[in-house]
Amino acid sequence: MKKKKTFVLDTNILLHSPYAIYAFEDNHIVIPEVVLEELDKFKKDNTELGANARLVARIIDGLREKGNLNKGIKLDTGGKLRIEMNYHDVKLPDSWVGTVNDNRILKVCKGLHEKGEKVYLISKDMFIRIKADVLGVIAQDLLKEQAPVYDEQYQGRMDVYAEEDKIQEFYSQGRLLPEDVYQFSLTTRKHVQEELVVNQFLILHSNNNEKQTALARFNGKEIVPLNYIQEHPFGIMPRNAGQKFMQEALMLDADIAPLVIIKGPAGTAKTFFSLAVGLYKMLTETGRLYRKILVCRPNVKFDEDIGFLPGTEQEKIAPFLRPVIDNLEILSDNNENERYKNEKCLKDKIDELFDRDIIHTEAIAFIRGRSIVKQYVLIDEAQNLTPKQVKGIITRAGMGTKIILTGDPEQIDHPFLDSRTNGLSYAAEKMKGSPLCFQITLSDEECERSNLAYEGAKRL
Repeated sequence: MKKKKTFVLDTNILLHSPYAIYAFEDNHIVIPEVVLEELDKFKKDNTELGANARLVARIIDGLREKGNLNKGIKLDTGGKLRIEMNYHDVKLPDSWVGTVNDNRILKVCKGLHEKGEKVYLISKDMFIRIKADVLGVIAQDLLKEQAPVYDEQYQGRMDVYAEEDKIQEFYSQGRLLPEDVYQFSLTTRKHVQEELVVNQFLILHSNNNEKQTALARFNGKEIVPLNYIQEHPFGIMPRNAGQKFMQEALMLDADIAPLVIIKGPAGTAKTFFSLAVGLYKMLTETGRLYRKILVCRPNVKFDEDIGFLPGTEQEKIAPFLRPVIDNLEILSDNNENERYKNEKCLKDKIDELFDRDIIHTEAIAFIRGRSIVKQYVLIDEAQNLTPKQVKGIITRAGMGTKIILTGDPEQIDHPFLDSRTNGLSYAAEKMKGSPLCFQITLSDEECERSNLAYEGAKRL
């Protein structure tokens, strides 16, 4: 009989994923009593973390009615949950202060390990994971919410090859079947038939004419041309294949593409194109589809209470939205030579967009609980959201709303997230294959900000 594992949960796991208790199948789940003390400190907070702490309390309190938490309570998953009150006298290195909460958790891990249990510490805190490793205890993040390593994550695009006559057929008839294209394996030097993903973008290459290419998309049944490849929304022209794919996803109406996920390094124009298409839809296109453009950045965190700060909501979040303003300045005046000669005139143009409520900015905390109808919603720097926060945003979408998530999973400021556990990567993996989701990952080579930005993205 296979020996069951013992998973010791850190406080930050439960604060970010209250239902993590049920994520370990038929194994043992241990919550050290110090974790309950830390959760208790959040119970009155009017924040996302406070709401999660209260939810964890309700879950555990409900389980308490089924038995004794100290001895362990059987879960529906087949596992067993218990609160661990022991191991206060376990020896740690002399320099580690035993009363520090992290070290109290580590004492439980070491005590259970010395008892012969196969212990795993589950924590989002890298330092406690390192200290656990020093003690000989296996430590990891919550794998349930992990995407693959960044280079293996779904890209939303693929280079494929076809016979020259098939490329001609695509030009003339505007369609190909999935079995008409293939990839070429450099290791085996053979053709590989890859399964296409619905809404995946494709660069079609002729197998014997390198100059014969085409851009396309797999609609779930067949390979079709892009609809908006000749468009220049708000005067902006895409400069590479990645930007053309991005433009296609952004230009499609909300009933076809209600969710767009754009990943890529700095300078690939993710935010710029998203705003350009939004303004085009609001100001240029006839028959306005959206009521307004809503822009949010998670620098003002989903779980952060900004109420104590002075000023209006817009004044409070303005410093966090400066990158958005920078992009709007470029879009408001396409003449690079004249744009910054009159700063007041430029500012007035930007202010008009906000005064007319064409663009509205909001702290992400205020999205929770709403139903957002007929809006073009841009969530910039979405890699700094947790998986739960991203779910909270996507599930706010009402009829006629289009949500765009942009960001770089390799540039994360959140202390408990990385390229595999952030909300942007998580959403990309979970929404892969959904007919309602379009995705594109831009490469370093598609950086168009400046020569220096491209060189930095490539070298640093």
